Amino acid sequence: MRPRLAVFDIDGTLSDSQHHIHAAMQQAFEAQGLGAPDLAAVRQIVGLSLPIAVARLAPGADVGLVAEIVQGYKQSYFWARSAEPAPLFAGAADMLQRLAARGDIRLGIATGKSRRGLDALLAHFDLGSIFVTRQVSDNHPSKPHPAMLLAALAETGVAADDAVMIGDTTFDIEMARAAGVRGIGVRWGYHEAEQLAAAGAARLVADFAALEAVLDELLGQA
Repeated sequence: MRPRLAVFDIDGTLSDSQHHIHAAMQQAFEAQGLGAPDLAAVRQIVGLSLPIAVARLAPGADVGLVAEIVQGYKQSYFWARSAEPAPLFAGAADMLQRLAARGDIRLGIATGKSRRGLDALLAHFDLGSIFVTRQVSDNHPSKPHPAMLLAALAETGVAADDAVMIGDTTFDIEMARAAGVRGIGVRWGYHEAEQLAAAGAARLVADFAALEAVLDELLGQA
């Protein structure tokens, strides 16, 4: 049987981190004397690498100011929130354990998080051992550039036709399309279903049970 791969986004897909991200962004902007972005605006940039996300939230900021905000965000997020990572969505951990136990689908991650942030979250929830490839923003261009998915495919030896990307934002779906991988959009995350459909999602799912069924449909059952 050919190897198959399911690659997951983290923020908004497995972890409900919007309030952690918003609070850290508020502190970073206020430290520079700027008005803080509201939650709706922050939800739209989740998944992007930090410099690009900040530049979108502060379109008039120069490169130096963006760098200061990014540094302030990192300090706020990691020192105040890494000890207690954002919660997983209900059912996420159980679904991942079921998929890992099957043995017919390899699991991976492609996230805008840093390596440090991802490692802290996986360690907290004891999930590190189930992912065979972990792609983070430290090593790649920001989504929707396909580099993270292309690296995941290369590391696992899986063909693009035998892989899917699961995410909650248009950045995830656009990245999947750019890599030749089918994208599955989840409805419980931070971009609206209409946005995901317009970006080219192969399927939209409303819960983790539906996601498992779609994985069987697209990747086949053992």
